[in-house]
Amino acid sequence: MGYIEELRALVGHKPIILVGVAVLVINDEYELLLQRKRDGTWAIPGGFMELGESAEDTGRREIAEETGLRLGNMRLIGVFSGEEHFVRLANGDEYYPVTIAFITNEITGGCLKADGEEGTEVRFFKPTELPADFNPKIKELILKNVEQVLFSEMF
Repeated sequence: MGYIEELRALVGHKPIILVGVAVLVINDEYELLLQRKRDGTWAIPGGFMELGESAEDTGRREIAEETGLRLGNMRLIGVFSGEEHFVRLANGDEYYPVTIAFITNEITGGCLKADGEEGTEVRFFKPTELPADFNPKIKELILKNVEQVLFSEMF
């Protein structure tokens, strides 16, 4: 049983704060890596932090687990939190996420492949051709900042 499951056993469905990491991975063609979730929507790969894990380690672990890729250096984009991000799951669990977002173009190895558990497909997209069933808030954020994100000093 993982940290979140242990915490839920103690607090039930009550709202909690969970820290997660999302990593915007960009390939040599300046395309963005997205993952099709089990519900059919597309998302930026990432996941929740485990006890004792750094944000960077969480990002690298989640990308490796969900996409098969290994990453080098990552740069912090920002931290997203607040009431507008509140989540109520179908099972009744409630949480307020604190999402630490990174960007990287350092793909150091691995083979692009969905894990089949959290995601059914992983694919790179041009920033101007993001899928329609992609979170509109995140899509807007990417499109607003696409030039800054893609052509930052990182590249």
